[in-house]
Amino acid sequence: MTTHTHMLSGPAGKIAVHVSGPTDGPAVLMTHSILSSSMMWREQASLLAATGWRVICADTRGHGQSECQTQSCTMDDLVADSLAVLDGLHIDKAHYIGLSLGGMSGAGFGIQHSNRLLSMVLCDCRADMPTPMGDVWNDRMATASQDGCQSLAVPTTERWFGAPFLASNSATAKAFQDTISQTQVNGFLSCARAIQGLNYLDRISQIKVPTTLIVGANDGPLPQAMQDMQQKIHRSHLEVIPHAGHLPNIDQPHLFNAALMRHFYHHISES
Repeated sequence: MTTHTHMLSGPAGKIAVHVSGPTDGPAVLMTHSILSSSMMWREQASLLAATGWRVICADTRGHGQSECQTQSCTMDDLVADSLAVLDGLHIDKAHYIGLSLGGMSGAGFGIQHSNRLLSMVLCDCRADMPTPMGDVWNDRMATASQDGCQSLAVPTTERWFGAPFLASNSATAKAFQDTISQTQVNGFLSCARAIQGLNYLDRISQIKVPTTLIVGANDGPLPQAMQDMQQKIHRSHLEVIPHAGHLPNIDQPHLFNAALMRHFYHHISES
């Protein structure tokens, strides 16, 4: 797969976007979790590009190759980053795929910019942030501020995948731990504060495009949270991936890819 990287102007600095697939294919914008980068979508990006889509993987501010000139932002700021990507590439409408942080900001994008969307796939996310859940980020932010994001690499991957998966998939473990370690502290702090302020649940019924929700069955409270979202989003569909954690595209890729392609083939006529 040939990938071209573009550095686009965004509200917090340059945004790195990695584009693959046919230039005349329907556009798919992919956004990732906090403490990750576009690397987490490599397999799915290759699959979509090989089957005719123009795939745009954006590195979130302060993650991957993207800049971050602030230490605080809101989820609406991350929505603005996604809009800057579409505008910078002169894309009128796109399909949207977001996981975790990318799914949270995707909910905001769907509320605010449905006219720029063909469909949405929101994965392992929620649309609100109850205070006890938001408070867990305080210690993580303090640790990153003191010791850098490398201090979060092992505990984060253990939460995402579980120790047994990491032990038996050493290359994946290293790839994600390296990516976490290389995340800019500014980027992590900004996005963690955005997560703490997440507050879209009361408005997600405003999402008017075909939407598939995908969640790992073992991803803590998120299957229930996403069921609640599904009931509020018109024409949405929920797929629960068995034996999967927070990144089902990584620990159950065949099942995740099947769910993803069901979404796209169902909505291909709307491209």
